[in-house]
Amino acid sequence: MADVQDRIKKLVTDNRVMLFMKGNRDFPQCGFSSRAVSIVNSLGVPYETSDVLADNEIRQGIKQFANWPTIPQLYIDGEFQGGSDIVWEMYQNGDLEKKVAEHAKIAE
Repeated sequence: MADVQDRIKKLVTDNRVMLFMKGNRDFPQCGFSSRAVSIVNSLGVPYETSDVLADNEIRQGIKQFANWPTIPQLYIDGEFQGGSDIVWEMYQNGDLEKKVAEHAKIAE
């Protein structure tokens, strides 16, 4: 299991904004993943996705990585933000946009 955890860590650290989801940004495979893609798209920042349906090791390993039982999972600058409901709440209250902008300033 350490190997998959290393793979996940690399994805999270190599990509400023990383979304683990069912499907991909062009074809989400569940409503929660679709909502997460819409939210991240609205932020106007580059991001990567990982289709957990295409890789069962990632599907199981990501749940342990953040100690979070559900998918999708959003990471910004290596930090777990939450699942669909938390990301939606952060988006609605402006916290998600602030976090992306805050981290962009640090990266400059």
